[in-house]
Amino acid sequence: MGSQEVLGQAARLASSGLLLQVLFRLITFALNAFILRFLSKEIVGIVNVRLTLLYSTTIFLAREAFRRACLSGSTQRDWRQTINLLWLTVPLGVFWSLFLGWVWLRLLEVPDPNVVPHYGTGVVVFGLSAVVELLGEPFWVLAQAQMFVKLKVIAESLSVILKSVLTASLVLWLPHWGLYIFSLAQLFYTTVLVLCYVAYFKKLLGFPKSAKQQMLPVSRMTDLLPSILRSRAFVNWEEAKLTWSFFKQSFLKQILTEGERYVMTFLNVLNFGDQGVYDIVNNLGSLVARLIFQPIEESFYIFFAKVLEREKDATLQKQEDVAVAATVLESLLKLALLTGLTITVFGFAYSQLALDIYGGAMLSSGSGPVLLRTYCLYVLLLAINGVTECFTFAAMSKEQVDRYNFTMLALSSSFLVLSYLLTRWYGSVGFILANCFNMGIRIMQSLYFIHRYYRESPHRPLAGMRLSPVLVGAFALSGGITGVSEALLCCEQGWLFRLAHVAVGAVCLGATLGTAFLTETKLIHFLRTQLGVSRLADKRT
Repeated sequence: MGSQEVLGQAARLASSGLLLQVLFRLITFALNAFILRFLSKEIVGIVNVRLTLLYSTTIFLAREAFRRACLSGSTQRDWRQTINLLWLTVPLGVFWSLFLGWVWLRLLEVPDPNVVPHYGTGVVVFGLSAVVELLGEPFWVLAQAQMFVKLKVIAESLSVILKSVLTASLVLWLPHWGLYIFSLAQLFYTTVLVLCYVAYFKKLLGFPKSAKQQMLPVSRMTDLLPSILRSRAFVNWEEAKLTWSFFKQSFLKQILTEGERYVMTFLNVLNFGDQGVYDIVNNLGSLVARLIFQPIEESFYIFFAKVLEREKDATLQKQEDVAVAATVLESLLKLALLTGLTITVFGFAYSQLALDIYGGAMLSSGSGPVLLRTYCLYVLLLAINGVTECFTFAAMSKEQVDRYNFTMLALSSSFLVLSYLLTRWYGSVGFILANCFNMGIRIMQSLYFIHRYYRESPHRPLAGMRLSPVLVGAFALSGGITGVSEALLCCEQGWLFRLAHVAVGAVCLGATLGTAFLTETKLIHFLRTQLGVSRLADKRT
């Protein structure tokens, strides 16, 4: 498969993922806004911080390294060995869920049962749900490797929507159940997610003459189960070694990704109510990151991993592939920078209004608006880091990955210390400031790697980090106008003034996007080209 074909598939995966995720996320957004009206801040803090951290830590430690290793390198692999390796995530998940469950029950502060009932049941069920989700790991990796465009988005979005519907129904009808509601909904979510993948492959493998089925490296459902290989080892040891390298990196990355929740959970710097408000604002602020940046990062990580060879410098690889990778990276950097700047500039003036609409006075008063404004700056760094790291992790050799782990170790330690200190000084805003510092360091590491990678070639993908002065001026002018609009029109003078404030923002946004359209012609050409490829591929399928 040529680099242009792989690029087309990656663009198709990202664009289709964006459209479907926007639709499904909007439905979930409305359901969550409804649920918030019936919950206390303490319940939100326990579920969204304490229990979700247990689930995400178990999942991340058990599968992240396997995913990266099994999606890297050549497509010419023995998939029976790869599938065997992926099934090792299940016993690993059982180990982590038992160990972390014991920590959550015995070593951490237990909430008041009168305020948050059934905490012990919540710990057990959230740990069980992580193990259930790992049962679908071979199906997920195979689907990603084959670039099945809509399966991942539909499966995950459908699961989230059904989970939200179940939660909203139980909160409305059986509010006294407490954590039983969220535990049952979490287990239901992971079960539906796994069943979606299993049902899809069962149906696909039932039609042996279909084009998609003939491209698969498996021919029946039993091929997706672990098996003993007579002529080969149970797993590919090169993949296993790469998995171990990624596991060490994943452990550190998890600390960096969820660092503020670990500090909140283990050091008790915020009470459960403040944790709840912080997490709601954090989830609202990261909504765009999950909708836009995550599909792009996941799709183009696969593209870079297939086009580039890990153990070779850029000058020793096929130059057509290196050139395509450089062009794509430059365009993605520009897209991430523009998207992040738009969110940062306009987010400052519309944070309080967004929180008031989403959660009422519980969020729009107090520290909520300051948190969301600070988070808008963090989103800019998230956007850039997602693109730079997706290239860096796809192009690094095993030795470079190991060296990068030492850097991540030092960064993890400094991040945790900085989070604790800044939170003591500035409250919950300190978590976001520490995250900004952490993300800035990671971006610099990745930019340094990209610079060295292309140093001996004629390509300069980091040019995507530069904007025209006219566009920078448009952003600055829009920020100033919307800031004045917020001071004069929002948010205590009624809905008519709020709508006027929104109208001012819409005009400024349109002017800024128009300026970007006129000045960033190379990016516009890239987007038009790839969206055209995506639509053509959709018509053919």
